[in-house]
Amino acid sequence: MHLNISNSLWTAVVGMSLLHPAALAQSTEREQNLSACMDGFRPCDRSQLSTLEQTRLAVAEHQRNLVDCRSAWKTCDRSKLTPEEGNALSLALHQRNFEICMDGRDGCDHSRLSTQEVGAVSVAEHRRNIANCENSAPTCDRSRLTQLETREITIAKRLRNTSDCMDGMAACDHSRLTAPEALSVAASEHERNRSYCMYGWEPCNHAALTKSEADAVARSHRQRNFYACQSGDPSCDYSALTPAQANQLTIAEHRRNYEACLKGFGYCDRSLLTPSEQKAIP
Repeated sequence: MHLNISNSLWTAVVGMSLLHPAALAQSTEREQNLSACMDGFRPCDRSQLSTLEQTRLAVAEHQRNLVDCRSAWKTCDRSKLTPEEGNALSLALHQRNFEICMDGRDGCDHSRLSTQEVGAVSVAEHRRNIANCENSAPTCDRSRLTQLETREITIAKRLRNTSDCMDGMAACDHSRLTAPEALSVAASEHERNRSYCMYGWEPCNHAALTKSEADAVARSHRQRNFYACQSGDPSCDYSALTPAQANQLTIAEHRRNYEACLKGFGYCDRSLLTPSEQKAIP
């Protein structure tokens, strides 16, 4: 029995090996043809499709046409849509056009809007124009503004310019300031410069400081430099230390060096120790 099964298997394998190249080529051609028909981008031979494959192709083409219609592409064929699909498409396209008009984007078709939608779009366009005029955008149409809106926008621009000047913004236009506003802005600029100088920030204009402010800035700089020297910061300038600060640092460094030598931790320079301290070192 074992011999008969082996012979049968061998016969089947031999038969498959003899038919395999032609069968494989035919199968590959059918698959490629079906794939070309399904994607719709390459020529295909529909006569080679089975009934099931033709059904699958019809479903794929219908779905592809539906997507084209939803995307408003020229390849859309509305005659191939079902009544339900056509109604849903009309609803989607109408809503999309309304949204485009409300946003002020290109492609808006006002003729397709209802009476209520025309009113809503008109309000949105007017508000958008007000915003454009407030921001000095090139698309601003001042002729469409009411007198009240023009006055409010003028006031808002003046207040914004004053705020920009007070904050030191590049958009500040000093020529548009009133006399009281110019005084307030000058005081704000002076105070901002003083703060920059006090904290060592740039830009600092020392020439704009009063004598008392310059003295306070000098003291602040010396104190900051002293802290930098105390902490070993690279920005330390020993030449800028006062005699008292230099002496205080010398005492602190001597104490640190002695502790390092005594405990064996940290940098130790025995040459800086006094004779009594050297005797105390193990």
